Amino acid sequence: MTKGWIDVSANLFTPEVVDSRPAWTKAFHANKNQLPRELIEGTSVERHIEMMDEAGIERTLLIAAKIGRRGLPGSWELDPKLVVDVVQKYPDRFSGMYGINPYDSIKGTRELERLVTEYGFVGAHLYPHWFEMAPDHARYYPFYGKCAELGVPIQIQVGYCRVYAPEQRLVSVGRPGSIDVLACHLPELKILGIHVGWPWTEEMISVADKHENVYIGTDRHVPSNWGPSLLHYINTWGQNKVIFGTDFPVVPYDRAMRELDELEIRPEALQKLMRDNAARLYGLE
Repeated sequence: MTKGWIDVSANLFTPEVVDSRPAWTKAFHANKNQLPRELIEGTSVERHIEMMDEAGIERTLLIAAKIGRRGLPGSWELDPKLVVDVVQKYPDRFSGMYGINPYDSIKGTRELERLVTEYGFVGAHLYPHWFEMAPDHARYYPFYGKCAELGVPIQIQVGYCRVYAPEQRLVSVGRPGSIDVLACHLPELKILGIHVGWPWTEEMISVADKHENVYIGTDRHVPSNWGPSLLHYINTWGQNKVIFGTDFPVVPYDRAMRELDELEIRPEALQKLMRDNAARLYGLE
């Protein structure tokens, strides 16, 4: 039985997808994220839905992720068609998000538009550190303009990045202040700063508070690590600005729900965090 919760940021992580990913994937999830083998080796879509049901999650947004410039060691991308197939098979449980590679330029913006208008994708997604260009870099702006034109949000990772592929060490470029620049340039663009912004969480809170269309996503970090500043923001003056996500499989659903139960989040704030804010932002109401 679902509670109607929404997970706004998750990966399609079937065994077939896991096998297609770079070798660093399994070691990273085992050592850094300490995930159980069931998740590391891959999860069928049907099992993913079972986990959603157990956690009370009604809908999950799946990323057609683009991880790094093509041809570089450790880079990888997911064919959006795989996400399209899952969304079409389970339209009441999943929605798609288009992953951005800034080097695709206008070809990429056309693909984004096609996936939104023809296949119902509800937004876009960007990992700036994988391209070592901060979110306010000019190469991204064609995609930002297209998202604003289509009226769909874009998720942008903020905060530090880890060493994912040892052969390609990436610079952390996701200071939340760069989102402030972007929001000043394109105030109509709906932006979700995912991964909380840690360790600059308070900076991310200040940017979300400043701009009407900037929000914070909680994915990548388990609830017990969100920190007192974000929890206070969720419970009080920022309860309309924070949205739940997991970056599945990074935050397992059972752990997320167990830790959420241990936090003192007010019922009305929890409802907004887990459903209402996402439904409003992504047009899922």
